[in-house]
Amino acid sequence: MKAIFGLGNPDKSYDKTRHNAGFMSLNNYIDEKEFKKKDNYLIAEKFINGEKVLFVKPLTYMNNSGEAVKNVINYYNIKINDILVIYDDMDFDVGKFKIKASGSSGGHNGIKSIIKYLGTEDFKRIRIGISKSSYDVVDYVLGKFSKEDMNKLKEVFNTINDVIDDFVSLPFEKLMSKYN
Repeated sequence: MKAIFGLGNPDKSYDKTRHNAGFMSLNNYIDEKEFKKKDNYLIAEKFINGEKVLFVKPLTYMNNSGEAVKNVINYYNIKINDILVIYDDMDFDVGKFKIKASGSSGGHNGIKSIIKYLGTEDFKRIRIGISKSSYDVVDYVLGKFSKEDMNKLKEVFNTINDVIDDFVSLPFEKLMSKYN
């Protein structure tokens, strides 16, 4: 079994904000209506190439994402090697993404929280570009995407759908080589 976590903030006022790129990516792959509330997260299940995959959106808000991630891993007995975290990243332009096998938080509070709760930086991730800004970081990441940026993101999300399908069956090194 594998688990894919999309990071974001659960309140409706955060819909389509830059910080919710992880939620948006999961919603592009699996219908939002399929997610059910459990504990401190929303969860949906799907079989991909015969393997059960959990799609999870933490309800703990970005800064405490690790709490929900840890709860899912413990409850379903999932190995850290079998998780994938999708989140926004200011280091890449909108329309770009990067797959990584591990690394620091890069200042991202959701990733900091996951590292804290899991006790490791060694978990797989997809960083979705939201571009840099001269605005206050908090205001910027909680701001909404422009129409032009949303069009670029739709293409990214469609490619990430393919990444998700391949995540189940390809060795991670091959997955990175194929999409990075």
